[in-house]
Amino acid sequence: MEIRKGIAVSPGIAIAKAMVIDSREYRIPRRSIMASQRSGEVKRVRTAFARAIEELDDIKSAKRIEESEIGDIFAVHMRFLRDKSFLKRMTDFIQKEMVTAEYAVSTTLREIASHFAGIDDPYISERASDIYDIEKRLLKHLLGRVEDTIDHLRDEVVILAHDLTPTQTAGFNKTFVKGFATERGGRTSHTAILARSLGIPAVVALGDMSSEIPPDCQVIVDGNRGVVIIEPDDQTLEQYRLYAERVTQFASELNVLRELPAQTRDGIRVDLLGNVEFPDEAAYVLEKGGDGIGLYRTEFLYLYGGAEPTEEDHYHAYAETVRSMKNKPVVIRTMDLGADKMPHAGWHPNEANPALGLRSIRYCLHDLPMFKTQLRAILRASILGDLRVMLPLITNLQELRQAKMILRDVMEDLDEEGVPYNPDMPVGIMIETPSSALTAGLLAQESDFFSIGTNDLIQYTLAVDRANQYVSTLFSSAEPAVLRLLRGVIQDAHKARIGLSICGEIASDPEYIMLLLGMGVRTLSLAAPMIPEVKKIIRSVSIDDCGDLARKVATLDSSRQIKNVLRDAAKEILPETY
Repeated sequence: MEIRKGIAVSPGIAIAKAMVIDSREYRIPRRSIMASQRSGEVKRVRTAFARAIEELDDIKSAKRIEESEIGDIFAVHMRFLRDKSFLKRMTDFIQKEMVTAEYAVSTTLREIASHFAGIDDPYISERASDIYDIEKRLLKHLLGRVEDTIDHLRDEVVILAHDLTPTQTAGFNKTFVKGFATERGGRTSHTAILARSLGIPAVVALGDMSSEIPPDCQVIVDGNRGVVIIEPDDQTLEQYRLYAERVTQFASELNVLRELPAQTRDGIRVDLLGNVEFPDEAAYVLEKGGDGIGLYRTEFLYLYGGAEPTEEDHYHAYAETVRSMKNKPVVIRTMDLGADKMPHAGWHPNEANPALGLRSIRYCLHDLPMFKTQLRAILRASILGDLRVMLPLITNLQELRQAKMILRDVMEDLDEEGVPYNPDMPVGIMIETPSSALTAGLLAQESDFFSIGTNDLIQYTLAVDRANQYVSTLFSSAEPAVLRLLRGVIQDAHKARIGLSICGEIASDPEYIMLLLGMGVRTLSLAAPMIPEVKKIIRSVSIDDCGDLARKVATLDSSRQIKNVLRDAAKEILPETY
């Protein structure tokens, strides 16, 4: 028996025989062509794009999963394949370098994928798998190869692979594919999101594994704990079969909570909002019982595609989202580019320390035409529902005042043009740095609401780059310094009587929910799949219980002690997940 630990990305237990998928990549050598052949190679690329679009349409029409879910996963693929500037990059490469269509496609897409993979933000870096997926699809048509298929399955299996693309995962027949495990991947990849939508237990980031698995051996995939057990003994097998029955029952109980409010036993209501990147994902937030959208990351309008988005690009994305939420709140964060999040070379100056440089609101204030374009679209969409705007990485009062002054300038422009908007649209800020946390009382006087971004707040407070393998273990939400800053911001927001939410990863972690409630948080913005589980915790506790826990944590002086206390408390409420 061998036990491997990875990252749990889709809950549930799968017990079946292993099926190892060969997921080796195409290797495309550089081959030159004659000038007379260039038009033919360009035509081949255009044909491959057209066939790839047809294929994705076929997957949709196959109705293997609901239309709203497939839209969430493949929206980015369709955006790329229908983006004329994206296609032009490849055809221009053929014309200039005089190379084959295969080499132009592979080289261009791998350059884009490498760029995404190197970005610190996991929501962006894990999108590299989408680019590789598109590459494989286009190369399949150019090379005339047939992808591996598992349509012939007649027995239940657990899929083991180096990595899986979203479209491979979409092709899984749930009748036979009971779960999967991969050597690579992350929590927010589209493959992980699709696994959750399909209800297939999954564990990723296991390291080198698939080449060592004996054929047809039995495997357990524990999508709750992030564990994969290869060739389990009889005792372990029996324990997991009983555990799987409990997990199935627990999942059914969570589904019942969808229409119920996130309300504590003593009647305190908590708003659970979703974090999204694309308009399509709004429907998924509602499906999971969410009360609105607390963080709409708009960077993807800039990161996908070859050109800066127009005002109409912004407007249509925001309008679609607001309309789909049916008067529930939608908080749009203005562009958070800079540092490690840039669409392509040339947008940004080289900086020795970009994390402390021209990023987020600083970048917006540096490029006013781009900032105003986004603000115009947000204001135009504000009349369609409960839309609110949020400014990222505000570090001082001057930045906030300058950004609000620009917003007023845009309002005046719209007034002159006779374009309607909501003049009372709430304007909030993200608290992501020690400087903003320590001056939250001042910032609250000129803000309608706060949203605490714990990811950056932890990074800047502890001086730890969570993507750096040498120090990433020091990155912890449970550090006393971080929790003291959280308490201060929460208290300042309450004193000023403005709205407050938490939108970082801590809001999606069941172990921190009681602590946050005990500290006074009443709005959480989290990953949509986690909404039912967090709602279960909220409905199982009283505010008095949470307050007692928060006071106990305040007396502890190490993150290890705090983590143990929080884990024990969560385990009492959700024993099924531990």
